[in-house]
Amino acid sequence: MEKNFLDVFPNLEVGQELAALLEEVVVTKVAVNPEKDHIRIYIRSRQWIHKKYIYLLEETIRNQFFPGVPMAVKIIEKFTLTGQYTPKLFFDAYRASMSMELKNYSILVYNMFRTAQISFPEEQKMELKMQSSVLAKSREEELVSYIEKVFCERCPFSLIVEPEYVEASESKVRKNSEIRIMQEAAHVIEQSSFGQQDDGEDYPEEGESSAVQGIGEGKSTDGKEASADKKTAEGGKKDDKDKKDPKGGKDAKGKKAFGKGDRSFGDYKRSIKRSDNPDVLYGRDFEDETIPLESIQTEMGEVCIRGQIMTLETREIRNEKTIIIFAITDFTDSITVKMFARNDQVEEILGGVKEKAFLKLKGVTTIDRYDSELTIGSVVGIKKIAPFTSSRADTSPEKRVELHCHTKMSDMDGVSDAKAIIKRAYEWGHRAIAITDHGVVQAFPEANHCFDSWGGVVPPDADFKVIYGVEAYLVDDMKGIVQNSKGQSMRGTFVVFDIETTGFSALRDKIIEIGAVRVEDGKIVGRFSEFVNPRIPIPFRIEKLTSINDSMVAGAESIDVLLPKFVEFCKGAVMVAHNAEFDMSFIEKNCKDLGIETDYTSVDTVGMARFLLPQLNRFKLDTVAKAVGVSLEHHHRAVDDAECTAQIFQKFITMCEERDIGTLDELNEKGAVSVNAVQKMPSYHAIILAKNDMGRVNLYHLVSDSHLIYYHRRPRIPKSLYLKYQEGLMIGSACEAGELYQAVLNGRPEPEIARLVNFYDYLEIQPIGNNAFMLRDEDRTDIQTEDDLRDVNKKIVKLGEMFNKPVVATCDVHFLDPSDEVYRRIIMAGKGFDDADLQPPLYLHTTEEMLDEFSYLGSEKAEEVVITNPNKIADMVEKISPIHNGKCPPVIENSDEMLREICYSKAHEIYGDELPKVVEERLERELNSIISNGYAVMYMIAQKLVWKSNSDGYLVGSRGSVGSSFAATMSGITEVNPLSPHYYCPSCHYCDFDSEEVRAYSGRAGCDMPDQNCPVCGKPLTKEGFDIPFETFLGFKGDKEPDIDLNFSGDYQGKAHRYVEVIFGAGQTFKAGTIGTLAEKTAFGYVKNYFEERGSRKRYCEINRIVQGCTGVRRTTGQHPGGIIVLPIGWDIEEFTPVQHPANDMSSDIITTHFDYHSIDSNLLKLDILGHDDPTMIRMLEDLTGINAREIPLDSKEVMSLFKNTDALGITPDDIRGCPLGCLGVPEFGTDFAMQMLIDANPTSFSDLVRISGLSHGTDVWLGNAQDLIKSGTATITTCICTRDDIMIYLINKGLEHGQAFTIMESVRKGKGLKPDWIDDMKAHDVPDWYIESCKKIKYMFPKAHAAAYVMMGWRIAYCKIYYPLAYYAAFFSIRATAFSYELMCQGKEKLEYFMDDYEKRKDTLSKKEQDTYRDMKIVQEMYARGFEFLPIDLYKANAHTFQIMDEKLMPALDTIEGLGDRAADAVVLAAEEGEFLSKDDFRNRTKVSKTVIDLMDDLGLFGDLPDSNQMSLFDFQ
Repeated sequence: MEKNFLDVFPNLEVGQELAALLEEVVVTKVAVNPEKDHIRIYIRSRQWIHKKYIYLLEETIRNQFFPGVPMAVKIIEKFTLTGQYTPKLFFDAYRASMSMELKNYSILVYNMFRTAQISFPEEQKMELKMQSSVLAKSREEELVSYIEKVFCERCPFSLIVEPEYVEASESKVRKNSEIRIMQEAAHVIEQSSFGQQDDGEDYPEEGESSAVQGIGEGKSTDGKEASADKKTAEGGKKDDKDKKDPKGGKDAKGKKAFGKGDRSFGDYKRSIKRSDNPDVLYGRDFEDETIPLESIQTEMGEVCIRGQIMTLETREIRNEKTIIIFAITDFTDSITVKMFARNDQVEEILGGVKEKAFLKLKGVTTIDRYDSELTIGSVVGIKKIAPFTSSRADTSPEKRVELHCHTKMSDMDGVSDAKAIIKRAYEWGHRAIAITDHGVVQAFPEANHCFDSWGGVVPPDADFKVIYGVEAYLVDDMKGIVQNSKGQSMRGTFVVFDIETTGFSALRDKIIEIGAVRVEDGKIVGRFSEFVNPRIPIPFRIEKLTSINDSMVAGAESIDVLLPKFVEFCKGAVMVAHNAEFDMSFIEKNCKDLGIETDYTSVDTVGMARFLLPQLNRFKLDTVAKAVGVSLEHHHRAVDDAECTAQIFQKFITMCEERDIGTLDELNEKGAVSVNAVQKMPSYHAIILAKNDMGRVNLYHLVSDSHLIYYHRRPRIPKSLYLKYQEGLMIGSACEAGELYQAVLNGRPEPEIARLVNFYDYLEIQPIGNNAFMLRDEDRTDIQTEDDLRDVNKKIVKLGEMFNKPVVATCDVHFLDPSDEVYRRIIMAGKGFDDADLQPPLYLHTTEEMLDEFSYLGSEKAEEVVITNPNKIADMVEKISPIHNGKCPPVIENSDEMLREICYSKAHEIYGDELPKVVEERLERELNSIISNGYAVMYMIAQKLVWKSNSDGYLVGSRGSVGSSFAATMSGITEVNPLSPHYYCPSCHYCDFDSEEVRAYSGRAGCDMPDQNCPVCGKPLTKEGFDIPFETFLGFKGDKEPDIDLNFSGDYQGKAHRYVEVIFGAGQTFKAGTIGTLAEKTAFGYVKNYFEERGSRKRYCEINRIVQGCTGVRRTTGQHPGGIIVLPIGWDIEEFTPVQHPANDMSSDIITTHFDYHSIDSNLLKLDILGHDDPTMIRMLEDLTGINAREIPLDSKEVMSLFKNTDALGITPDDIRGCPLGCLGVPEFGTDFAMQMLIDANPTSFSDLVRISGLSHGTDVWLGNAQDLIKSGTATITTCICTRDDIMIYLINKGLEHGQAFTIMESVRKGKGLKPDWIDDMKAHDVPDWYIESCKKIKYMFPKAHAAAYVMMGWRIAYCKIYYPLAYYAAFFSIRATAFSYELMCQGKEKLEYFMDDYEKRKDTLSKKEQDTYRDMKIVQEMYARGFEFLPIDLYKANAHTFQIMDEKLMPALDTIEGLGDRAADAVVLAAEEGEFLSKDDFRNRTKVSKTVIDLMDDLGLFGDLPDSNQMSLFDFQ
């Protein structure tokens, strides 16, 4: 008794695809063996089922029905196929399934089947021609038996299999490679110690060891690891015993070596080596075979490994010992090695054990007790070995050129740096390489830096060029709605038709149904509906889609009978179809096969829908039908779809007439593709290359428009736009996602293909491995074998010949080497691609690899497409720079004179009519340098912005080194006066720069000098000056690229940005763009998840190794928080960079540079107009207190005391949980890190605070550097390096040449360290070693001017903290407190202490928000300790976002209530202004605040006795 499969297994959970197949399946029998551990399920299906589904079904049944039970499930399938199938047709369809089944059975039989030539000379006879070999003949019976079983038992055929044998011809490639391997082996042995030894007793010279290791242990040229030789040669050593010294013997240097029982005397230091083998770096010699790291998954005792050191660190521990920790990889896996050594041994060990060194190592595997990670410890010995990774080389005499290459800037796709790709191409001897990222050109600046004389990888004068291009998303907007229009009337005769087919390719697939409706004068006058017998089986997926099966077409006429009838039905009519290109390609192909001439006009209703229904996002037939109110009941049946399309077309005719469209010509003209249509049309890949500088600018125009105008999911370039900007450009047909490849693949009509070919300058073909994914696509019946893919390439080559277009072979490079595919695999898996593990070979191929790949074209043609044509294309391209050369500052009329006038006017106002010599000389020197180098405009812009902000009541803080410029001070850009400390009298203009007392403060701050009265007029003198050299800002020769960074109030930043546009005009300013790449932390998650999902556990060091290859891949774009790029009037932004919206947000009105702003800041002026809390806070303090912040003295002893104790606040450290300083909440100095620095450094003056600010903002300037020097007494806070200026001034004072001192300062402050010749020069000028070592450690340094500006702002706020405490706390809580909580902090001191105790207990597990909350709690605790309190929030008086001072107490802001966001707080204020709240319901209705928040507010007592609702009781009136 038979049953439906899903009735036998009703609760079986399977995928949608498998479930559809099982609907056709019945179970004929189920059998279980006596032991009940094996079940057989016999099934019968009308459709054949791929073996992968059978295997999946077996596993699914076993897992779901027999979990935890040892049960083998076997399915025996039978197929009752329709009469459409012949053995040949079945074999063509089922071959991949047979291959899988044989591969699981026997790899030998599978290879026999795979290489066999199979043909069907008669319908029921198969000829099986196999290569003659002993193995083949011994397994012949198995293969023949299997084939007969499939055809005669599984299927209803009576097939006879006739095996034959042919002699195997030797592969030329294989023969050549074997000869080459033998030659290389002979050469290596000749060069090694084996080849040079005269007899077996001699030892090789040092450096010759391990020479032959490359044979047994190296990597083959394709990057795959070769199997290790059984007897690893380690430099020709005879035997381990021969190398070990006898007790009391001599070491390699001839010195007496001590035996086990000996004692060393005096200062003798025992060597870390216990062998005379020069290769031994540590411990004793050993000759063990290495094992791959991937095989070390648990503790295995002693192991011998080899690898390259990736990272190394040392940590000093107690008892004068150091732990050396390094991660080592053999590229199969990685592991951490830990060694303990005496401090005096470390230097000797690290001489050979260093990053990037290749080592062989013997030690013991152990689980580390600290991180529970498997590591290697108890190291017995370490030996140096030759690198075992062999890099690929291009040895061809004539080299190819790669014209299709992606970098990390291809969105989450490419994984190689442009620099690495260009370096490899240059090293291989290629003459050029193209950079063509998906839709963007953001790798161009990096590519350009490859030619830098400093840090480049290609000499600037080398005969090598980068071809700059893009892989565009091209949209064909040139093709009209109507093809071959002859001006027919919209009320003429039309045949609206639809066809159903067995697949997508007009070349290979067949028509199975034609449905048509004839429309005359807008009315349906006839119908045509016929099945067509395709003479081949209908694929299962087509049957599911159309509901047409083999039995329905079996009795129908074939296409050669039906097509003439259909042509007759269409006579004199215009053809109309939905997606007409597809339907017409089948009609025209079959007409051509039958010799029927065609000259059809065709109309595409998809194009009409895009024009007439632009509001739609999709234009499928059912979507369009619904939009115009047409019913579609049996979708995907030709007759029903044709009827539906006809009704849609009738409605479209009416809509066209409403738009005054009466003919098909007018339809084409008025229905030209709009921007909206381009955004919704299909896009195809195309390669666009810039031939010259004009082409570069035009390319940037294309990229700009594709991002600003046509962007929809990707940046699109319409063909019409390309034609507009085509000067200086060339375009290629790209990969399988290109429209030409797709047209050839899908058998589009010849005129259509001709139209496409003519559009391109050159055609492109790629290795078949790039497109192998099509072989796995069951929907692609036209691509079954690799030969099918080769055929497509051959057709494109043929088209090149026919149309005289060069054809080039490209790799579509996405990674550099085959082994790098792992990085792309992990990123693609992270993006959710199912086939991420099946990476195509998208690596940079050598010329030989590509010639071999395209050998099927014949040697001459292969050489043409691989070498000749790509080099021709490269020759057509000039060597250009993608970045505009030279500075292009904006112009402000008379800026030079204006700046000079403003500066001198201010100088005279301060220092009198006759300027002191030091003032005049400094000002003149600066102005000459600024004006001669063209930077006056920059000063004038900054001056206008600062003056505008100041006039609107907001102070502006300067950032960066602009405070080094006295001209900036005099023009009002910065408050920092960089002159040496001095006194001046604001009344009589007396000045003192040179007295002994004043000169004693050289290098410090003028405000630290004692107060003095003017000796001329007796009035108090003003103290000024921070002693900062101008050269920090502009260099000694004006050759340093300056930038002026300004800290505006966060509240004012937007106004400042808009004011820049007012100065220069609309369209002349752009936000500075940024590029967001895959960060290390995110990449770590990708890698970890990838291996966990696949059940593989990787050690952290291996994850980190792979992470390094994944980081830096582009994810998104953004904007710099304050950067504005200014374009000079008369210039086009595309001369410098394309532009786009940040993160491609089409709803944004912000336009940013496409390049990262760092790439163009040497060409265009960049202003840093940043938003900052300090100016906002000072503005609020001024508003609350009425003081002028500029008049706050910078020499207040009380303020200085805050950085030493808490006395000025009137509290003790015990009042605030032991905090010893009073600078909590003071900008720059309020963090735990900064306060510890203050305690360690013990500052006594304002200038000390400036130095501490410099230390705190630098990287590796304080920790492990200045901190240690101060603690050891080597240096003090005044002598250690704190800011970048310190280095230059110190070196000049030591006698170094000024320019060199500046260069050294610039190198150190950027973390580039010191060159050896600089160190020699420094030592020659008595610069101490500690100072040189300190310079080497520094990664980044703050300028002194920046530190001074920050400290001035912080000092003013600290002053208010002492003298205006309530104003200070109101301002701090309003502006700087990011996690203030009314519930936790405003319920009194005791409750606060309770919550702080709780946070203290959990301090190691606090979230980021809780950490911020605890920081704010400390300030609140300090406020309570000083005797100040909060008022309860009054709903009618409280502000939304700012605290208020009321009755000597603070009223918190509404947004401090947990859950009450900014908008809700604003809503409460607005509602309160409208009148009192009648009830909590009324409050909720008017403010839209959530019930949860209202309940919290009720609990906090904020509603008082407000009733719950407005409802009244009669008793309320009594």
